[in-house]
Amino acid sequence: MTLQAQAWRAQATAPVTHADRIVDHLEAMRVEYVFGVPGGPVEPLLDALARSQRRGGPALVVARHECGAAFMADGYHRASGRLGVVCATTGPGTTNLITGVCSAMAESVPLLVLTAQPNLPKFGRRALQESSCTGIDTVAMLRLCTRMSTLVSHEDQLQAKVVAALMAAYRGRPAPVHLSIPSDILRAAATPAGPALRLPPRTRSLVDDAGVFELAAIIARSERIAVFVERDIGAAGHAVVAFCEQLGVPFVAGQTGKYAIDERHPLYRGVFGFAGHASASTLLAAPHLDLLLVVGAPMSELSTGGWDARLCNNPKVVHIDEDEEHFARTPAAALHVLGAIEVVFDRLRELLPPRPANRAWATVHPSSHTEAPARGGSDEGRIKPQRVVEALSEHIPQDAQIYVDAGNAWAWMTHGFVHRFDGPSVHSAVEYGSMGWAVGAAIGAARAKPGILTIALVGDGAYLMSGQELTVAREQSLPIVFVVLNDGALGMVMHGQRLAGAEPIGWQLGEVDYAQQAASLGLPGVVIRTPEDLAEVDWDMLARRKGPTLLDVRIDREESPPMGQRVRDLGNGRGQ
Repeated sequence: MTLQAQAWRAQATAPVTHADRIVDHLEAMRVEYVFGVPGGPVEPLLDALARSQRRGGPALVVARHECGAAFMADGYHRASGRLGVVCATTGPGTTNLITGVCSAMAESVPLLVLTAQPNLPKFGRRALQESSCTGIDTVAMLRLCTRMSTLVSHEDQLQAKVVAALMAAYRGRPAPVHLSIPSDILRAAATPAGPALRLPPRTRSLVDDAGVFELAAIIARSERIAVFVERDIGAAGHAVVAFCEQLGVPFVAGQTGKYAIDERHPLYRGVFGFAGHASASTLLAAPHLDLLLVVGAPMSELSTGGWDARLCNNPKVVHIDEDEEHFARTPAAALHVLGAIEVVFDRLRELLPPRPANRAWATVHPSSHTEAPARGGSDEGRIKPQRVVEALSEHIPQDAQIYVDAGNAWAWMTHGFVHRFDGPSVHSAVEYGSMGWAVGAAIGAARAKPGILTIALVGDGAYLMSGQELTVAREQSLPIVFVVLNDGALGMVMHGQRLAGAEPIGWQLGEVDYAQQAASLGLPGVVIRTPEDLAEVDWDMLARRKGPTLLDVRIDREESPPMGQRVRDLGNGRGQ
């Protein structure tokens, strides 16, 4: 009998542990994968996952860094709608998670963060990597970036705290939760378990009926109406656009709201705020605007153009949202309507008769969002970044999913990508802005949906922070295309310094051949230097590949992204 077979037999006869009971809860919630990095104290949980995987239950995906594992769990949730789960060992394993957990907290992504501690009798004795309240207190650290962070100090607490954490992750706005569990408790034999937790489906039907009726009356007496949509409209994009069609109302979007609507619509006027369009800004500045409906908007800095008074301090605004916390940033609004956005707009359409389109109002501000990007020719052998965004808009499969990293990739996608209802889904993490997020998130998303093409659009600076995770995509045989915008620079830093008249410092990355680096990892890497190279990319073939591909796109460093608004918001100079 082989050593592996002996280990499996021993595990098959081993008693059920508390770690097994945790995995039972995850299986009941239809969680398929737990992302993490191994370590001695967390080994009992990994043993439970090994047993689970053999019977077809939740399986372990091993990341190269714990932060990457948290990003993977984030992407898994976005693609599947299920709870993201990440695990790590004690001490540095846990602290390495923090950036990824902070990003999930800022983005309202539900994660279950499971970390280990040394055995309980070792507490307070300077055990290796001790991170309890008597060591480097990681429970306290994570309390600042989760909805719940707690140490399980007794076996009898574990099941109750698991259930409490799972429920807390979905209470109100979703959020990460953290359980820190000593290794001896994870390993201990568990008593027969009761039924695993099954959370009821999250319903989005509650609405402030009085607010909807009051809003309908305001709309009925308003002639010139505009709508601003942001990230939290989610699946309500169709309902909002149908309302705009019924009343002939032009609409604009924020940086992430654009991915919830169809940007080809004739009533669409482009993006307002960071990397936006003049057409959107002109529409919201119209002096004869009677009413502005702000929908699903957390009112964060980038999407509001630095909390522009037209959105945040305007008595002509009515703010419609599912989260009343967002209303704190529109104190001057004429009305706040709390409730499920799709239901609000369906009811408004029932209450308000169609009206003839006010053609003068609907077309007075021609939209710049449909204009072709400034393509130009290649400059010194490097391609314009606008061409890359154009290719993603026009040529990738409709069922693809795109994960956009922080930096200039945000700006080019926000300004130039044209989203459509029947097109790819696009995701970013703009609230916390973690560089390297898209690399891990794309892996988690592809693990959730392995049958479709997943694209990670990253700058070379962001890629250098997380590129080691490509080996996970290779091992998992995931069809991911990592599109690296290679300009040898931290592009947003470089252009920001230029726009602000600041010292040119710290942005240089030097020449790196990322295609060769991918080849060293056993992955196909392709250098894209010209528009012709880009046109030859066969996206459908890449979607059928049983593994990842890296495109090393040599972009023109001198092409300035539309980021002047960001420079002005920082107060770093004149901007553009």
